Amino acid sequence: MAIAILVGRDENESKNYQWFINDWKKVLLVMQPDLDIRIWPEIGDPAEIDCALVWSHPLGALKQFTRLKMIASLAAGVDHVFVDADIPSNVPIVRVTDPYMKNDIVQYIVACVLRYVKRMDFWCEKQREKKWNKQPPFNFADHTVAVMGMGYLGSKAVDVMQQLGLNVIGWSNSHKNIPGIKHYTGKEELNEFLAQANILVCILPLTPATRNILNRETFARMPQGAYLINVGRGEQLVDEDLLQALASGQLSGAALDVFRIEPLPPEHPFWSHEKIHVTPHIASVTNPTTAAPQIVENYRRMLAGSDLLNQVDVVKGY
Repeated sequence: MAIAILVGRDENESKNYQWFINDWKKVLLVMQPDLDIRIWPEIGDPAEIDCALVWSHPLGALKQFTRLKMIASLAAGVDHVFVDADIPSNVPIVRVTDPYMKNDIVQYIVACVLRYVKRMDFWCEKQREKKWNKQPPFNFADHTVAVMGMGYLGSKAVDVMQQLGLNVIGWSNSHKNIPGIKHYTGKEELNEFLAQANILVCILPLTPATRNILNRETFARMPQGAYLINVGRGEQLVDEDLLQALASGQLSGAALDVFRIEPLPPEHPFWSHEKIHVTPHIASVTNPTTAAPQIVENYRRMLAGSDLLNQVDVVKGY
């Protein structure tokens, strides 16, 4: 019995994530020193691997593990697993719900929202111009922050922003009951939700239903001059539609942490666009120290044949 860690689509990408791999191995061995942990591609006999810990793993690599009993995503998202057409269909997939990661992404969202609400870019511009331009509006606190995705991460973000005195609403595919928050559900209520979205925050999982959901039709249903924050997945945003919406003034700006191609190519127009803020997928990064207990617990459950924590619904995709 052995655990394989597979991080990175190829060996070069794996080298870039060596710090992440080393942290995971170190923390797991502290928790349970007798674990047999092997790092791809040095995994020894593939038939000895019964658990695979993955993040953007080499496509097709998992099919060599003929005795695999569990695939564990080293993040909350699992779309990076499903892109592999050769993942064993009978092996359960679990994901991480990390409290550290939750706090991390909520802080990122709140920082982006407050930067927009308090007009920090405008005041920075006035500083560069050396203008004491003390004129209203001083903030957009009366605007509505609309959060797409009200699961583990989105519900926490909504709660924190509400405590800060911001107007917040939520939308998701299935109904959620969050005290004090107006919630919209499904396609039937999406237009009503978008019509109020002065600031749209996307934190949806990537599924066939959410792919390309941030498109020209979505932007057209939002108030003119609205602002976009995407911390979901890059494939949810149609890049060309965002650029067009910014050029027309339908959107006033965007903060993007996720992209269709990562790393974002140097020639991509997002890098130099004056109305777009780019960060390199750092809104939340799994902390092995706080997430490892779930991995170890699931490994023990796997060996005992018990129900797994945070098991993914393959049909829903999350």
